[in-house]
Amino acid sequence: MIALKLTSPKKFMSHLLLSETFDHFLLIEGEIVTFNTFQIKGYIQKDFFEEQDNLPEYSSWKQVREYCYSLIKGKRTPLSFKFIFSLSPQNIARLIEREGLDFQSENVQGLYLNIRFDETGLNCVTGTSLKTFSMDKSLEKSWDMMVQKFFVQKGIEFDLTSGSFVGQLAL
Repeated sequence: MIALKLTSPKKFMSHLLLSETFDHFLLIEGEIVTFNTFQIKGYIQKDFFEEQDNLPEYSSWKQVREYCYSLIKGKRTPLSFKFIFSLSPQNIARLIEREGLDFQSENVQGLYLNIRFDETGLNCVTGTSLKTFSMDKSLEKSWDMMVQKFFVQKGIEFDLTSGSFVGQLAL
C-alpha cells in the first residue's frame, strides 16, 4: 500500500472525469458530497438486464463517469468525494503473468485505487486484497509500482512521503 498526494488536482480531475484514463477500472463504490450526498454502489444489478450472461460483477468507470461528472461540475467545488476503483480480473491476471508472480488470479479479491478529495486535498491510496492468507507481498509491490508507472505515463503528478516523483518512480 502506498499513499500518493495528487499535486495537480485540476489536471487529475480532467483525467478522471473528461478522458478515458480510468475507464478500464471497475467502480466498486463512490460518494460525492455537494448540496447532498450521492452514493454509488458499483455492483451490477443483473435483474435489470434482459441478457444476464457474461455480465461483470461491477460497472466500469466508463459506464458511470458522465453521471459523476454531472454531479461534480459547476461553479462550486464539491465538499468531498471518494471513489474506490479496482483493476479488472483480466488485468489482474495480466499483471500476475507479466510480473511472473506466484499467485493465482482467482485468489485475488482486488487491486484497488482509493481516490479521495476533502479539505486535506486530493489523495490516492493503493490497496491489495487476497481471498487467501499469504506472507508474500510481491503482488502488492507490483501493484504499487504499476500505479506509479501508470500515473507517470499519463502525466498525473504526485508526491510520495519523501518528495516528488513526477516523471520518475520511487524505487
